[in-house]
Amino acid sequence: MKFAYRFSNLLGAVYRHGNLNFSKDGNSVISPVGNRLSVFDLKNNKSETLPVSTTKNITCVGLSPDGSLAILVDEDGAAILVSLVTRAVLHHYHFHKPVNSVRFSPDGRKFVITKENVALMYYAPGKKREFNAFQLDKSYYGPYDETTCIDWTTDSKCFAVGSKDMSTWVFGAERWANLIYYSLGGHKDVVVGCFFEKDSLDLYTVSQDGTLCMWESDTEPEELKKGLRYKERKQKERQNTRVTEDQEEEVVEEGEGGEMRGEVIKGSADVPQEEDGIKNVRYRQRSKQFFNKEGDFNKLTAAAFHKDTHILVTGFASGVFHLHELPEFNLIHSLSISDQRIAAIAMNCTGDWIGFGCSGLGQLLVWEWQSESYVFKQQGHFNNMAALAYSPDGQYVATGGDDGKVKVWNTNSGLCFVTFTEHTSSVTNVTFTSSGFVVVSASLDGTVRAFDLHRYRNFRTFTSPRPAQFSSLAVDGSGELVCAGAQDSFEIFLWSMQTGRLLEVLSGHEGPVSSLSFCPSRAVLASASWDRTVRLWDMLDSWHAKEVLRLTSDGMAVAYRPDGQELAVATLDGEISFWNSQTAAQMGSITGRHDLQMGRKDADKITAKQSSKGKSFTSLCYSADGESILAGGHSKFVCIYNIREQVLLKKFEISCNLSLDAMEEFLDRRKMTEFGSLSMVDEGAGDGDGVEVSLPGVRRGDMSSRHFKPEIRVSSLHFSPTGRVNSLVN
Repeated sequence: MKFAYRFSNLLGAVYRHGNLNFSKDGNSVISPVGNRLSVFDLKNNKSETLPVSTTKNITCVGLSPDGSLAILVDEDGAAILVSLVTRAVLHHYHFHKPVNSVRFSPDGRKFVITKENVALMYYAPGKKREFNAFQLDKSYYGPYDETTCIDWTTDSKCFAVGSKDMSTWVFGAERWANLIYYSLGGHKDVVVGCFFEKDSLDLYTVSQDGTLCMWESDTEPEELKKGLRYKERKQKERQNTRVTEDQEEEVVEEGEGGEMRGEVIKGSADVPQEEDGIKNVRYRQRSKQFFNKEGDFNKLTAAAFHKDTHILVTGFASGVFHLHELPEFNLIHSLSISDQRIAAIAMNCTGDWIGFGCSGLGQLLVWEWQSESYVFKQQGHFNNMAALAYSPDGQYVATGGDDGKVKVWNTNSGLCFVTFTEHTSSVTNVTFTSSGFVVVSASLDGTVRAFDLHRYRNFRTFTSPRPAQFSSLAVDGSGELVCAGAQDSFEIFLWSMQTGRLLEVLSGHEGPVSSLSFCPSRAVLASASWDRTVRLWDMLDSWHAKEVLRLTSDGMAVAYRPDGQELAVATLDGEISFWNSQTAAQMGSITGRHDLQMGRKDADKITAKQSSKGKSFTSLCYSADGESILAGGHSKFVCIYNIREQVLLKKFEISCNLSLDAMEEFLDRRKMTEFGSLSMVDEGAGDGDGVEVSLPGVRRGDMSSRHFKPEIRVSSLHFSPTGRVNSLVN
């Protein structure tokens, strides 16, 4: 069996954080998901995740006008240049600070990034090989606080930058004599978006308090006049003022990381002086409009403007969005798409489709405003995914999460086509019946539910006589028997799928039942428990415990070989033991603790080597030929072992995202203090709209800290029925 597996696609998440982009033809939406980039083809109803990744979560994406290049920037300001044609990384670059936005010019020759209170303009990489693909042209200073947004004029002559200091700055991309910089006020809150009119310098700005300002320029783009370049201006000053030799050498300054900063333009609140009698560009406020006229005072969180159709789309913290026609400010329609904050908005090239991203729910929507219908509507698990199962034909994948939802995904398209929301607590396990048309799920809400994939409904609900939290699940080969293990009462409950009645309650375990598995060849059920035993229950002998297998530690997972002749058990001490299912004799064992290579969490007081003693494999799956076994657990690695030789064949790293906790074996010594790592210091994000509510003692959901890093781990894994694909959830 070959194990040359490589990353194929990402299911379970469609949007996390950052801005959205549409492709050049407008038929695909590009969404950042963690540290990867997903492309959703809206016409062919298919998704694809690029085989490239950043070191941390992506915060902003810049797409070139021809759609061939994309710039991905992560939380730390590390950027990669990706070819969307070849799906390859072309260049790496570090901006040294978090980047707020990236935008290519319409002609594709330059791009601007904003970080802190500065806007940096770079030459866009060309089609030829270059030593430095990101060559800095100009640095623009002016805002007194963080910059938030960028927009270019249609002729690429000027661009505008919005800021948290409630001002908007208009800069010239070239050295114009009548427009070096211009500062616009008029707002009482953070500027969320700034947009130029088509073929004009007229500007629209929207702020977080729901205010729209319309600015009218007294100059057309064609009236911009070329000014003197830096060297020419210095030479003219030298002739006029006879500057000294020391002052003549300040032509080019050096920036961060030793890069050449090029020409530096520093704006101020004062209007720049006129050169050679040329009248400067001036703006006046044409009008001011308010979105919160009814007094609901919703925070405006995202905005997008389509220059051709003059349509402004604004999203709010309550999940409501408005469509207005400018400059008349006519409301086309208003709709609520979610009860969570809208984090990103984008419009395609024709202006017909509007993309919305909701980071709180992990939701991605594409809305056609003319027909008032959804073109695309997907939502991933907004909490941890806990379970995974393949259908017998390998066409579908069912997942369950801590959000209480069961989702079924098409493996060909990568999209979710049905979501079941009947569970009221975390889903701990899911499985398909042998027919492939029924999905069974177990939950901590005390129910086991069966869902029909023909009618998309919950047709059976199994409950126990006494309330119990189900942590494990198994269905026999005929699909007639459903059993679930409880983690609080230590019992196993058996139901009939046909009648929905409880047939038997199996007692004997002295700890939570962690895993169940039916034998494929015989009427035997295997159950692993934290009481350091695996019990084999004989279906033909009134469900008595046929054998009791004694383990070296707590049982975490159990799996039968496809022929039913062998049983694999993962224990808490990091071992995988193999047993003959007929004689109950141990055939061998694999010590896999060292293969897990658990990383050290920021809050750990001990080293990764010491903490790995409490880590183990939590999920097992045999290969189709039964010669190998796939194992995953409290680690970022998934291991494939040869059972006969008891050796490690292959080890896969499921993620390189440093935004997750326990990714590295050693913590940065520069951040270590006598009180712990500085990474645990909650810097906070102020009282802004993006800050979650802090709840003490919460381990899931919003978490108890504003500064939270989810831990990397593998919750469940499976080989596909064909053996060509293995899937896992983390």
